[in-house]
Amino acid sequence: MHALTRSAQPRRRTVLRTGAALATTAAAGLWASGCAAGGDDGVSADGTVTIEMWHGQTDTGKKAMESLADSFMRSHPRIRVELGGGVLADAMLQKVTAALAAGSYPDIAYIFGSDLASVAHSPQVADLTDMVGHAGTPWTNYWLPARQAVTVNGQVRAAPALLDSLAVVCNRKLFRQAGLPLPEADWHWDDFVATAKALTDVGHGRFGTGWPGVGDEDTVWRMWPMIWDLGGDVVADDGKHIGFGGDAGTRALEVVAALARDKSVYVDPKPGSEQMYQVFLSDRMGMAVTGPWQLPDIRQAKIDYHVVPLPTFSGRPVTISGPDTWTVFDNGAARTKAAKTFVSWLMQPAQDVRWDIDAGSLPLSRRTRDLPVWQHQESATEGLDVFTKALDSARVRPMHAAYPQISQALGQAVVAVLLGRRSPAQALRSCAADANAALLIPR
Repeated sequence: MHALTRSAQPRRRTVLRTGAALATTAAAGLWASGCAAGGDDGVSADGTVTIEMWHGQTDTGKKAMESLADSFMRSHPRIRVELGGGVLADAMLQKVTAALAAGSYPDIAYIFGSDLASVAHSPQVADLTDMVGHAGTPWTNYWLPARQAVTVNGQVRAAPALLDSLAVVCNRKLFRQAGLPLPEADWHWDDFVATAKALTDVGHGRFGTGWPGVGDEDTVWRMWPMIWDLGGDVVADDGKHIGFGGDAGTRALEVVAALARDKSVYVDPKPGSEQMYQVFLSDRMGMAVTGPWQLPDIRQAKIDYHVVPLPTFSGRPVTISGPDTWTVFDNGAARTKAAKTFVSWLMQPAQDVRWDIDAGSLPLSRRTRDLPVWQHQESATEGLDVFTKALDSARVRPMHAAYPQISQALGQAVVAVLLGRRSPAQALRSCAADANAALLIPR
């Protein structure tokens, strides 16, 4: 069994794109128009149903999906799967939004989990609640983040496609050079800050850690585990205010401020975090808060590394997962049934484990995790088990239509603190004003 291969989707997690705002603002008019189903009924004279999947993958992920589709069609000769779309996952929301407006859309599309709430407003998005309730693997056997990420207003509006979690990858060599012990699972954020400072050597261009600094979702989603651990939430119970406007948000931003004050954090000024990871891969960063998708590059660079769960404030483990989805669209009864059959097949352990290993996902269900082939994968890949175990304590961002605006406001606050332009309290006040205003917009 080969080692975990590179995820073929765009670098996680540049999820806030201009298309998100487009979908949110266009939603009312677009979805209300009740556009016609895309294309014909897809049924040939011999009864074969053809469905179209916009997979959003390239390289390894594309090859993995092609292999899976070929296997599916051999076992389901009356269903033909055509893979296409012409765009990567980062641009999928824009393309799907335009396709829905034009009335010509695919049967399945790879949609980021943070975009699903916007897309799910469309009546063309199929309800998969009944499908997952009757699937071969019980729905409750899937990790909670995988289930939550596809559930909108109590209905399952997509199938989970990819699962991940955040942990900390440490460079053993730099820890040895600094005379520091490797962190253990019960460490705290104060330990993280102190360790980052001890690892930093400004004169030699070495940093304790890194943080995306453009204000996008990659900047933001590292904040939520801290906020949740402190008792905060993305949206308050009343639905009209953010749930981190007080102590939880301030203390989380104080961690960022301490890293910036100590000059122990490399702030990546470009989207995608490529520069931040290159600093780590060149032995100039001691710790990277990242996910399993980064392990292939780390192994390829021959970094001697160690993986440890995220620090906490409370001592209770907590992390975040950012699942992505296979969203099914209604193109008539025959095509919808065929599309559901395909995504249900993809979710089952025998296929899921192939996708996980080839495309860089964590197992969607505990049944997949328990397969010998996955157990071998974990034993052959240093630290992979830490990311899988973290799913027990992982949470997901809410399926809320205002999330893009909340994320944008918090992203701006994080960048202001990283660059020393505002104190945590000042940055949070500005964030709360913008995010609370977004929550008051009727949707």
